[in-house]
Amino acid sequence: MRKKRQFHVIIERGEDGYYIGSVVELPGCHTQARTLKELDKRIKKVMELYVDSEEVGSTQFITVKKVKI
Repeated sequence: MRKKRQFHVIIERGEDGYYIGSVVELPGCHTQARTLKELDKRIKKVMELYVDSEEVGSTQFITVKKVKI
């Protein structure tokens, strides 16, 4: 049995109304769905597929900031 790991997921809503989930520590690991409930299911699935197929690096999430320009 694989050890449970935690990852940070950024959730945004696109112009078309779909929710987009991107996993900070897994480059290129993202998905979208019409509802947050469906997004939760889909993001877990793509994370499992990614971790099973890739060598996961040691990227460490620090923070998200708003920056005005």
